[in-house]
Amino acid sequence: MELRRISQSAAFWAEQAALLIWAGMTESTMYLLAGLILLVALLYSTVGHAGASGYLAAMALLGVSPALMKPASLSLNIVVATIAAVQFARAGCFSWTLFWPFAVTSVPMAFLGGRVTLPGDWYKPLVGFVLLYAAWRQWVRAGGTTQRSIAPPPKSTALVAGGALGLVSGLTGTGGGIFLSPLLIQCGWADPRRTAGVSAVFVLVNSVAGLAGLRTTAGALPGAIPLWAAMAVIGGAVGSHLGSRKLGFAPLQRVLAVVLVVAGLKLILLR
Repeated sequence: MELRRISQSAAFWAEQAALLIWAGMTESTMYLLAGLILLVALLYSTVGHAGASGYLAAMALLGVSPALMKPASLSLNIVVATIAAVQFARAGCFSWTLFWPFAVTSVPMAFLGGRVTLPGDWYKPLVGFVLLYAAWRQWVRAGGTTQRSIAPPPKSTALVAGGALGLVSGLTGTGGGIFLSPLLIQCGWADPRRTAGVSAVFVLVNSVAGLAGLRTTAGALPGAIPLWAAMAVIGGAVGSHLGSRKLGFAPLQRVLAVVLVVAGLKLILLR
């Protein structure tokens, strides 16, 4: 029995090591990435986002394989977006009327996008440009938001926009919140707190759909996911609790914007 237990233990750790090798990571990289995930989840969840662009940036900076980036970011998105959605909904920041026209088209498109595995030479620059866009949004958000008069979007516009955002979400491994939030704010369709609440649920449903599509064509997730998910839970719980109560992190958001720029340029230029 003892030999059998030892054999099973050895097989387990060999499997984990193989998964890490497949992901292109050493043990130190795995733990460093866990720390970065904690920070990203905390910062992004303050504004109703799950942090996919931040996770992708951290993985890009640490040289993680593109084969891991998409499923890992979607999995972490689901964890953090669930927490953020609950927190913002409890704080009265969610609007079903605003949410559903975007979601009804975004979910099937996110599923289709998740099924598509882009070649590394295509995936890296696409994600790189998404990160540069996210960096710009982080910098603008840190400078504050000008209040506008609020009016609901035309249903037809929301349906078309939702489909487009869902497709991009599935292809890149993001939840679409970095695109939906500025759209709602700049078009005067929602105030900042309502935007955060709707974005959190939008990210959640798109991430679930994208991962579901991905799992129909890809294998198991890497063994480091439980550790990263635990860090995401801690960061997401703290960040969404603070964010739903109007606490800002402008200086840290600017730092995050710089990190996103560096990671985006690395993906675009160093292929």
